[in-house]
Amino acid sequence: MARLTATTGTLPLLSGLAAATALSGLAIFAVVQSGCDDPGSYRPRDGVLELVGGCVQPDDLPVSPQLPAQDPGSLGGTQPALSP
Repeated sequence: MARLTATTGTLPLLSGLAAATALSGLAIFAVVQSGCDDPGSYRPRDGVLELVGGCVQPDDLPVSPQLPAQDPGSLGGTQPALSP
């Protein structure tokens, strides 16, 4: 007769289901509390899909640092695969 013990795999199964339920609840709570009234929509424009609207503003996006320009004659130069 099978009992509810860790050797039968019931305890890990129940703890996994409890963790999945808790994480799903937290994800739903985060989405509801995000405060975004306009989720945006994708619309075709010049052969590509463009996101119109939404809650992300240009100021929200991180700016990647500009790499200093290298002199083509210096060590390293440009990569041969990228040179014209």
